[in-house]
Amino acid sequence: MIKEQNKRKLGAKIEQMVSEYLTAHGFVILEMNYRCRQGEVDIVARDAEYYVFIEVKYRNSTRYGTPEEAVGISKQRRISKAAQYYLYSHRLDESIPVRFDVAAVLQNKINYYKNAFEFIA
Repeated sequence: MIKEQNKRKLGAKIEQMVSEYLTAHGFVILEMNYRCRQGEVDIVARDAEYYVFIEVKYRNSTRYGTPEEAVGISKQRRISKAAQYYLYSHRLDESIPVRFDVAAVLQNKINYYKNAFEFIA
């Protein structure tokens, strides 16, 4: 139980660090930890004309691979479905461009990947 609480605290700290990074780079944060039946999106933001759905992945080391490698096809599919529901539930026009980005954090260094993956149905 204690270990789980520490993981949640660390996750929240990392997501806050990424949100500050995004804000400094001109993004407008719309929502953090958006959850629905279809899945979860760590950060929903606007970047110019784009609605951006951002997955934040953290690793303390590369022992088990890099953070970006942890965003596999099944995770991409869940994020895509959650993003689709977000747009629908917020009554956003389907013509609005959407992007899927990944913020890969290794220790305290952020590697940010725009258009990290395409929508997967």
